[in-house]
Amino acid sequence: MAVAGQSMRDIKRRINSIKNTQQITRAMEIVAATKLRRVQLQVQAARPFAGKLREVLERLVTAQRQAMASSRGRRRKAMDHPLLAVRPVEKVAYVIITADRGLAGGYNANVIRLANQILSEEKRPFTTIAVGRRGRDFLVRTGRPILEEHIGLGDDVKYDWARAFSQMLMRRFEQGEVDEVNFVYTEFVSAVVQRPLTARLLPIAGLDELGAEPAFGEGTGRLPEPGEGEEAVPYVYEPSPEAVLNILLPRFVETQVYQMLLEAKAAEQAARMTAMRNATDNAEEMIRNLNLSFNRARQESITKEISEIVGGAEALASG
Repeated sequence: MAVAGQSMRDIKRRINSIKNTQQITRAMEIVAATKLRRVQLQVQAARPFAGKLREVLERLVTAQRQAMASSRGRRRKAMDHPLLAVRPVEKVAYVIITADRGLAGGYNANVIRLANQILSEEKRPFTTIAVGRRGRDFLVRTGRPILEEHIGLGDDVKYDWARAFSQMLMRRFEQGEVDEVNFVYTEFVSAVVQRPLTARLLPIAGLDELGAEPAFGEGTGRLPEPGEGEEAVPYVYEPSPEAVLNILLPRFVETQVYQMLLEAKAAEQAARMTAMRNATDNAEEMIRNLNLSFNRARQESITKEISEIVGGAEALASG
């Protein structure tokens, strides 16, 4: 009886402990779902702006081609811009975006696995910029060079921060500290599908290739092609297409950085929501199995007591 009672107490203690954990995971699932909804709205709001900006740049390409078609020398000079400079690559920078915290399923592991594969296969000199504590810890643990680290950014993606971050990247690129900038992050596809991928940020594809080679490739966070099926409308740019281009190219880079940060944050919250839902469901199953074990142990205890009572009654009757 003592052994059975002790076993029942242990089972009851485990059930209570798992119920407490289940309450925490359920609350974390609700919080992650709320945050996902907010950042998902930001992603949906940012995509049309990015698409329209790409459309304007493509119209600028058309204007440049039309204006400079008769003069190759002027054409080359007009399309010259520091952010378009394709030069021999002496150092590559990889920006690795992860979360600051765990409990997000395979979110951090998947992007770190992709980053590790890319860095292991990279033959050129490279450096890294860590956005997120988990990515920073991975880079430190594997001994990869870290140019900068940004941790503790919170759950809200601020455009001001993304702008300052992109300006830092553009400055390092223009000053020749790095000759190419790539992002390793997670694309938000849906609440149940998140896809780790890499995308080149700098140098921007040459103007002649801008329409044909978007910064986001096919199936990898690609922005929708603007104006598909529409007839091109001529625009007049003041003071000139070149001046407008000098303004829009940095904005284009800022928009891409902001969108990738939003995509990564949405993917993180979606992965955390799914992980907490799975943990809650697993806890429910464990509680169900433990309840069965508890009822079985109680039934065995009752059966044993009845047997002892019957045996004692028979002994008294025979005596």
